[in-house]
Amino acid sequence: MRFVKGHGTGNDFVIIPDPDGELDLTPGLVRALCDRRTGIGADGVLRVVLCAADPASARHAPVARWFMDYRNADGSLAEMCGNGLRVFARYLVDAGYEPAGRIRVATRAGVRAADVPADGEVTVEMGPPEIGPLGGVRVSVAGRTFEATGVSMGNPHAVCFADDLTRADLAALDLTRRPEVPADAFPAGANVEVVVGAPDDVAMRVYERGVGETASCGTGACAVAVAAAARAGRGPGVTVGVDLPGGRLTVLWEPEQVLLRGPAVLVCDGLLRPDWLAAARAGAGQPAAELAAAG
Repeated sequence: MRFVKGHGTGNDFVIIPDPDGELDLTPGLVRALCDRRTGIGADGVLRVVLCAADPASARHAPVARWFMDYRNADGSLAEMCGNGLRVFARYLVDAGYEPAGRIRVATRAGVRAADVPADGEVTVEMGPPEIGPLGGVRVSVAGRTFEATGVSMGNPHAVCFADDLTRADLAALDLTRRPEVPADAFPAGANVEVVVGAPDDVAMRVYERGVGETASCGTGACAVAVAAAARAGRGPGVTVGVDLPGGRLTVLWEPEQVLLRGPAVLVCDGLLRPDWLAAARAGAGQPAAELAAAG
């Protein structure tokens, strides 16, 4: 099985080319691939499949050629991933599947477009945000309780503003423990962001649902930018710079949707050995992978 390793501001992925939809990508295999000790290591898996070849995306085939089948490190399905979408689109161009330019990609959150130059940063459509009441949800994270704002970017986010913290304080927070979010507000769980800074220039850290803390989260950066603007009484038409442990992203909140711009880096190509793949499919070593994914 061929793979490519890539990342967007440190949010890293195993890319699996499967154009004809022949791979049985089980949760156990995803966990094994993402295990940082006994597998390749990643925050998630991006399966590259033609929409027409996958039942989950066949309905999008008239408007999008490719489906980004994204899985979290714990094997669970994910609706959307902004860093993943940039890396996915960069791979399509690098592999010769698509020319540089505008590419439409199907995701579980709907069809999104990516603008992919021959080199440089990639800009992706993230869809319109859905913003809940400001500070309307109580969330416990890093030993503190916040009045968080719920934002959906196709997947759920709880944005926590820490006005009493500096950026140095933010970097020192312990995000090793899973945050507690109310099940009535987030029945499928949520990604939780802790944020400091001004409305147009913020810093954040994120605990991703099904993964743990990651160096970056594209949908999280969009959720944070939208929540920060709304909190300042602003709306569409703003541009927000977002600093994350893995680098800087730019979020542009337009009237129709949110755009996300940032780097997309392909690191290496490789082959999974048949004996490792057979063991992973059989579940060998799965408990260790599950413990790693659970944080």
